[in-house]
Amino acid sequence: MDFNVKKLASGAGLFFTRAVQFTEEKLGQAEKTELDAQFENLMSRADCTKNWTERIYRQTEVLLQPNPSARIEEFLYEKLDRKAPSRITNAELLGQYMQEAAKEFGPVTPYGYTLIEVGECERRLGAAEREFLQTSAISFLTPLRNFLEGDWKTISKERRLLENLRLDLDACKARLKKAKVAEAKAAMAPDFQETRPRNYVLSASASAAEHELRVAQTEFDRQAEVTRLLLEGISSTHVNHLRCLHEFVEAQAAYYKRCHLHMQELQKELGRLPNAFALNSTHSMATAVSASEAINSPVETDTLKIEEVQAPATGTRKAKVLYDYDAADSSELSLLADELITVYTVPGMDSDWLVGERGNLKGKVPVTYLELLS
Repeated sequence: MDFNVKKLASGAGLFFTRAVQFTEEKLGQAEKTELDAQFENLMSRADCTKNWTERIYRQTEVLLQPNPSARIEEFLYEKLDRKAPSRITNAELLGQYMQEAAKEFGPVTPYGYTLIEVGECERRLGAAEREFLQTSAISFLTPLRNFLEGDWKTISKERRLLENLRLDLDACKARLKKAKVAEAKAAMAPDFQETRPRNYVLSASASAAEHELRVAQTEFDRQAEVTRLLLEGISSTHVNHLRCLHEFVEAQAAYYKRCHLHMQELQKELGRLPNAFALNSTHSMATAVSASEAINSPVETDTLKIEEVQAPATGTRKAKVLYDYDAADSSELSLLADELITVYTVPGMDSDWLVGERGNLKGKVPVTYLELLS
C-alpha cells in the first residue's frame, strides 16, 4: 500500500488553511469574496427546489403507502437491488374476508349474497388501487427521487468544491495583502548591510503570492461557471416535475373514476335486493310497478286485501325466518328471527314477496328474509 506522506501533509495543510480562513470570515476578521446577485438567486432557488421536492416526495410516499414498516421493507429491497414481493392491498384483503365469511354464512342468504357482492367490489377497488400505486411510483415518485439522489447530489458536490476554491482564493488574497504591506514597510526603511536585502526577499514573496492568486482566481472562475450551468438547469427540472405532476393527477383521476364506477355498480346491485334499510323508501315505487305489471291479473297488489286472501289447498310451505322484519303497513306481516311460519303465493303477486301466516295473523313477507323448508 503506497502511503504518500507529502500528499497527506499537503492535504492537511490545505484543510487547515481553509479552516482558518472560514473561521476568520465568521469572526469578521477576513474579507470574503461575494458572488453576484444572480448567482445567489440561483443558489437560493435550487435550495428551495430541493427542500420542497424532498417534502413532496416524503408525503407522497406516505399517501401511497401509509404503513411505515412496509415503506422500510420496500426501501431495503431497493437498496439490495431486489424486487419487492407483491403485497395485497387492504381493500383486496377485506374483499377476501367478506367472501370467505359468505361461504360460512351461506351464499344464498341475503347477508351472504350481499357479502359476496360487496367483497367482489372491494377486490376490484383494491386492484384499481394497486394499479394506481404502481403508476404513481413510476411517473411521479421515481423522477423526484432521481432528482434528489442524482442531480442534486451533483449540484451539492460542485457547490462544495466552489466554496473550497473560494476559501483558497480569499486566503491567497490575504497572503498577497500581507506580502504587499510587508514589502511597503521594508521599502520605507531599507537595511543595506544585509547580505541579501530584505525588500528583495519580500518582493519575491509578493510575486509568488500574486501568481498563486491568479491561479486560484482562474480555478474559482472556472468552477463558478460549471456550478452556474448546473443551477440554471433547475428550470429544466421544474419543467420535468410539472410534466410528472400532470401524469400523477391523471393517474389519480382515473383511479377515483374507476372507484366511483365500481361503487355505482355495487349500489345498483344492492338496490335490487329488498332489505330493512331500503324497504321503507322504495315500497311505494315497487307497489306502483307491480300494479302496472299485474293490471289484468286476478289479484292486484294495490287492491290486495290480505284478510280476503285464502290459502290454496296445495302449495303451502313452511319457512324459517332469518332476520327480524318490521311491517311497513297493514298489508305486511312483522317477523321475528328463527320463528316458523306458513307461506304461499297468489296469482299476480310480486315474485319477491309471499303471503305469510302465523296463527291468526296474515300478511305479505319478503322472500329474502325466509329460508324455505322442504
